[in-house]
Amino acid sequence: MQLLLIHSDYIEFEAKRPTPVAEKVEEAEKSGRLEEALCAFIAVEKVDEEDVSAVVAEGAEEIAKVAEQVKTKRIMLYPYAHLSSQLSSPSAAVEILKGMDEALRENYEVARAPFGWYKAFKLSCKGHPLSELSRSIRLGEAAGAGSVAASGGAGAAAGTAKAEREEVVSEALKAEEKAVSIWRVMAPDGVMVEPEKFDFKGHENLKKFVNYEISKSRAVEAVPPHVELMRRLELVDYEPGSDSGNMRYYPKGRLVKSLLESYVLERAAEMGAMEVETPIMYDMFHPTLKKYLDRFPARQYSIEAEKRSFFLRFAACFGQFLMSHDMTFSYRSLPLKMIEMTRYSFRREQRGELVGLRRLRAFTMPDMHTLCADMAGATREFENQYESSISVLEEAGLDLDDYEVAIRFTREFYDENREFVEGLVRIVNKPVLIEMWEERFFYFVLKFEFNFVDALDKASALSTVQIDVENAERYDINYTDVDGSLKRPIILHCSPSGAIERLMFALLEKAHRVSMEGKVPMLDTWISPTQVRLIPVAERHLARAEEVEKALGFRTDIDDRDETVGKKIRDAGREWVPYVVVIGDSELESGRLTVTIRAESEPKKPKKVEMTVEELGARIAAETIGKPTKKLPLPVKLSMRPRFI
Repeated sequence: MQLLLIHSDYIEFEAKRPTPVAEKVEEAEKSGRLEEALCAFIAVEKVDEEDVSAVVAEGAEEIAKVAEQVKTKRIMLYPYAHLSSQLSSPSAAVEILKGMDEALRENYEVARAPFGWYKAFKLSCKGHPLSELSRSIRLGEAAGAGSVAASGGAGAAAGTAKAEREEVVSEALKAEEKAVSIWRVMAPDGVMVEPEKFDFKGHENLKKFVNYEISKSRAVEAVPPHVELMRRLELVDYEPGSDSGNMRYYPKGRLVKSLLESYVLERAAEMGAMEVETPIMYDMFHPTLKKYLDRFPARQYSIEAEKRSFFLRFAACFGQFLMSHDMTFSYRSLPLKMIEMTRYSFRREQRGELVGLRRLRAFTMPDMHTLCADMAGATREFENQYESSISVLEEAGLDLDDYEVAIRFTREFYDENREFVEGLVRIVNKPVLIEMWEERFFYFVLKFEFNFVDALDKASALSTVQIDVENAERYDINYTDVDGSLKRPIILHCSPSGAIERLMFALLEKAHRVSMEGKVPMLDTWISPTQVRLIPVAERHLARAEEVEKALGFRTDIDDRDETVGKKIRDAGREWVPYVVVIGDSELESGRLTVTIRAESEPKKPKKVEMTVEELGARIAAETIGKPTKKLPLPVKLSMRPRFI
């Protein structure tokens, strides 16, 4: 069952005409209105037919919980098939809806819209952080017990009971669902206020982020813009032959991903990190690994092989910690850093949360761990990595204005390090979201995240650093101190950019936002699959285009297709090519190039500059200096290329 729960000023409906599966109702039941009500939009799914009574109980209980949260005693039950593509039979849906109606009437004023009718409705949503929530009711876990996924939602599809039972849910994830958070907004002057008292004027994205975090509504009810862009640009696509959240990368997408991977690794090397590689699966019942598995808030894939149970890693922590346990090192080596570009990390995210590149089940995570001598050293290194992460995102194409900052910590850590936390806020010089826990639920006492808010107002974490106070002891990691004694290090977990796929998501979503602001969207030149597009006007100009391509180098291609020049120019624009050169008779005669510069253009107002081949090359070299380079991922001539989409 899928639920979309809206706390409303009012909800009213009118049944217009029946469909072939409409339930029979009295005239008075064809319309209704409730004020100050919780409206529960409901999609009953095929899997719900396996145990109708259990689904009724679970669904009614979950709606009642939310009604208590928003403090209302009125509930509207509204059948809404659009929340799922795995719908139950009409008879089962009506039975379950009636059952929930009856169950809730004991304690609430309930109205129910009829099933199977075309209906008009009006709804006024209150707009507070808990006013829009989604729930996914699943049976089959824990030997038949019901399961509610608080962040599941409209797109969630039903799995079999057996598949659900095989899901490994860590104790930390269970703790996270129960954790009570104290939410605040901290300004650069260090003053903290409750979110409802903060003036968000000029910080609209921060307001969206705060609402997203507090509501914990992770489900996606619509397709975000980057999905259309990733397909139109022939970067990435869904892979129907795999599990959900596992993608296919076309040559252009593989190039972009590879360049970002290389860049982050180079930056990590500049920070002093040693690159390593570790296994992607580990023994589920290895005593040390099992303990850490239960301390990380993520769902795992499990595998059975040779009468043993394994799980696919969700990060490089396991391998790097085991490696650190076996190393011999002293205080002279600290801070000691290792990094792995995990191709891939695996997390069994819920299906309702999976969309495009925003949230995946298999992803590439640059995962760096730093061993520090003590907490003082850890906080120094934390600040260094905080500033480095800002720089990494900036060079990738995201400025401080493009994302929001969350800093999360225990009250004890904050009381002991108040000035340090306030200093982190001063560095970004804008208000940030604070989450504080009265007790420590996880292995860390402090973490930050840079969060990108997309066009659907959903937030996604990019860069992060955490201070880990548990795992050195758990993995028996020691260093030799100056006096010869063995001591436990403090461990930092850092991803300078966040998952590479999510960084691509943020860049595409930013490009969409730029286009909505009336500007020309593009990727930075260094990650653009084609950096220069040469367009010969006629066949006699092709030889000159080939000469220019060889002289320029970089990622330069030639549009030699049998198309009009106008269409070739438009296609180059749709591919966001940074530099487009049309070569005709005048270019043959002068030897110079007329170059359209995308970064300086406006919609329908291309910026054209005349320059030599050498000047164009120097300009691109200046834009890409210090960045990794790769060859063109496709044939130089467009006439030779396959179409992937």
